[in-house]
Amino acid sequence: MQALIAVPTQRLPGTPRGRNLTRRLRPLRSSLTFRQPTVSAVAAPARPQVTHSMPPEKVEVFKSLEGWASESVLPLLKPVEELWQPQDFLPDPALPFDAFSEQVRKLRDRTAELPDEYFVVLVGDMITEDALPTYQTMINTLDGVRDETGASANPWAMWTRSWTAEENRHGDLLRTYLYLSGRVDMLMIEKTVQYLISAGMDPGTENNPYLGFVYTSFQERATFVSHGNTARLAKDGGDPILARICGTIAADEKRHENAYSRIVEKLLEVDPTGAMLAIADMMRKKITMPAHLMFDGRDPRLFEHFSAVAQRMGVYTADDYADILEFLIGRWRLEKLEGLTGEGRRAQDFVCGLAPRIRKLQERADERARKMGPQSATISWIFNRPVAL
Repeated sequence: MQALIAVPTQRLPGTPRGRNLTRRLRPLRSSLTFRQPTVSAVAAPARPQVTHSMPPEKVEVFKSLEGWASESVLPLLKPVEELWQPQDFLPDPALPFDAFSEQVRKLRDRTAELPDEYFVVLVGDMITEDALPTYQTMINTLDGVRDETGASANPWAMWTRSWTAEENRHGDLLRTYLYLSGRVDMLMIEKTVQYLISAGMDPGTENNPYLGFVYTSFQERATFVSHGNTARLAKDGGDPILARICGTIAADEKRHENAYSRIVEKLLEVDPTGAMLAIADMMRKKITMPAHLMFDGRDPRLFEHFSAVAQRMGVYTADDYADILEFLIGRWRLEKLEGLTGEGRRAQDFVCGLAPRIRKLQERADERARKMGPQSATISWIFNRPVAL
């Protein structure tokens, strides 16, 4: 969910309502040192807009896979009656007022020990989830798999609608929990969501489902990593309920990642060169996270600041980006992929050699950043209190 920006390792400042959790809220990889947020080895560049880049004949590939999608992708969805709902984790408003108020009080007591930095990351995750209309719109721009009627029985369309319905619970749950916590400025959060949905997103998928499914495979893995780490930090910070919430959302993201990765696996089977070229295309562009256009009406660098805090907290880091790439290379068995054209083999070599290059570039960026002093930023979501970047 974040661009890859290097930020500093330092003590978490005390917050008005939380104790210092420097030792408890440590990054997963203590050997990494992240520095000043203006230095990045893998920041997504501006790109010219390209549309409908998939050759028309490739649409037939997706038509031919409709039966396979029904058998291999749709079963990864869960029936509504078997799924969790936000209310499973929240105070029960049907209780008598005193009992409901007591549940809210306990929620606030649990969140009181979490530092402001944690809420910056959790709010950023929630805003990313809440911009779901943009993501459904993006998928429905993809040639050959879009929902042509809004209620199509085509398996690609059925997947997109049901995926959206499952994802919709994530933002609903996080937003309500944050509202009840009293730790965040809901008005500024709501403005940020509206700005973000209005701005949209351009991940560089070009109406091309080859590119689109590569993007969603990577992005769902990234959200799985991010929510898993916010779960760990919530547990360390003394809120087991919030930890269970973030872990449950992470499990959804893992299941969705499996679906999108399975689609790319199938494309590599039926059209190895076309799929390999798509993977290389997206990696050359660099995977841009869906909330990269977030804005609160005040801070034009809001996404950069959010990303910097997320990296410093160990929620989503430059190393995670390379880890995800390596994971997908292994899952898709790209190093052993055969039947490629010359162009396909060059794309294969580029992708399979990219992760070490990313790590090396990030090391150089970190070294440059070490020469810069620590910085902070005020974040509107936490009532304009400063956080270290």
